[in-house]
Amino acid sequence: MNIVQENIDELNAVLKVKVVANDYLPKVETALKDYQKKASIPGFRPGKVPTGMIKKMYGKSIMVDEINKLLNDSLYNYLNENKIEVLGNPLPKADSVIDWDNQQEFEFLYEMGLAPKFKVELSAKDKFTYQTVKVDEDLVNKYTTDIAKRYGKVENVEVSEETDLLNGDFVELDANGEILAGGIFKTGSLFLDRLKDESTRKALTGLKTGDKVLLEAQKLSENATDLAALLGIDKEKAEALTSKIQFTVKGVSRLAAAEINQEFFNKIYGEGNVTSEEEFKAKIKDELANMFVNDSERKFYNEVVDFLMNKINFNLPTEFLKKWIVAANEKPVSFEQVDAEFDNYSKGLKWQLIENKIIQENNIQVTNEEVVDHTKELVIQQFAQMGQGPMGEEELNQTVQRVLANKEEAKKLYEKLFGQKVMTLFKTTFTLENKDVAYDDFFKKA
Repeated sequence: MNIVQENIDELNAVLKVKVVANDYLPKVETALKDYQKKASIPGFRPGKVPTGMIKKMYGKSIMVDEINKLLNDSLYNYLNENKIEVLGNPLPKADSVIDWDNQQEFEFLYEMGLAPKFKVELSAKDKFTYQTVKVDEDLVNKYTTDIAKRYGKVENVEVSEETDLLNGDFVELDANGEILAGGIFKTGSLFLDRLKDESTRKALTGLKTGDKVLLEAQKLSENATDLAALLGIDKEKAEALTSKIQFTVKGVSRLAAAEINQEFFNKIYGEGNVTSEEEFKAKIKDELANMFVNDSERKFYNEVVDFLMNKINFNLPTEFLKKWIVAANEKPVSFEQVDAEFDNYSKGLKWQLIENKIIQENNIQVTNEEVVDHTKELVIQQFAQMGQGPMGEEELNQTVQRVLANKEEAKKLYEKLFGQKVMTLFKTTFTLENKDVAYDDFFKKA
């Protein structure tokens, strides 16, 4: 077998693979003998079918299978031994013609997309602002109020306010303001504080049971999916709906916040673990600070990604990748679909290449022991959240092995740990200015 690489340009190449009879015939003969032993054909005892008949019936298909196996192994070994970095996998050229009935020597042509050459330089000269959410008294009070509401109880009230829940009937009206025969009629609920349209929210404030109000359908929800669920119609009808909706109030409910006392503290943190409002708010403050760490990390990481994506320029073998996506996709996909979505795909691939280069050049590694230890921590945390006691070492190890036996799950865990180490590299290499930012400002910018 002979493999020759012909470069078209820096990103595209063709592999020419020449296969002669001596490359595949021994494997074909072995496969035929194995097939002869197993073949069951009427008129012959098992294992006694003549070799000539087996060859006539199955020889070509066996030859094709063995040559394809040989090609796959040879291509993999060639790329690996020559350290050729490719994108996707080599693709058979569409214009290659093979006569399996008459040829004994074959030449197979494969298109190949080559990984671009580029450098990644991480330097302390590059500066970033690392933003942290400022957990101030106002934010702590807000979360305290939210938790108190979550543990509160619903009360029926007479007159609606802007944070109440209204229960009632939605009825579609015609152009004359009359009930539309065969139109929408649905009993449902409206959370006033979830309504984005201020005029609609005000129109529903100050109402009592039995009151009626006219509403614009499209202002009842932010999107057609939610509007369809609210009014009991399909999404297409919700998108086109222009009718006025009459809402008749059948009841007004209000969530009364729980009283902040020892009983409340015990419900949240367990019996006697918190004994005053000051202690409660201190724990809330710590929890918020820990909760926002992930947001700060994500924001910083995204800024670094944008910075490196703009700083590092290289091209991709675009046309090859489009063909490869069509060929490799499990579900049928058209070139038009791939073309329309290729920009997003290429951005993701570009960052994957940059990140892999960072990992290689900085010798970042994740050991099996690290993955096992991390998985143990996750399992222990999950069982604790479920209120279950500590596991024995043997049971813990068995659980971890079951998790890691799932290849997809194991892959995610490795990627997570690689990501954490890349993040550590960024934080220790770049120059960071730490800055506390108000909650609203942080999430508006994020």
